Amino acid sequence: MKFLDDRQKRTGWLLIVVSAGYLVWFLKTRLFAAGLPIERREWIYFTAMIVILMLGTANVRLALMRERRKLERSDKSSA
Repeated sequence: MKFLDDRQKRTGWLLIVVSAGYLVWFLKTRLFAAGLPIERREWIYFTAMIVILMLGTANVRLALMRERRKLERSDKSSA
């Protein structure tokens, strides 16, 4: 069961890192730099990455909550 928790946490961090990387790239190279106008598709990707960032954060938090609950149960059963 511990492996599932680790997988959920790893997946959450992967989502956070990838989406944060894209958001930083978008802000740095597309929004704050001079160049071609930003297309609608790029705004959709930007919005999707914000949603993915939130999902990754929720994934990590849920994995931590599940781990805490497990520790509390093991403490109660050992006492």
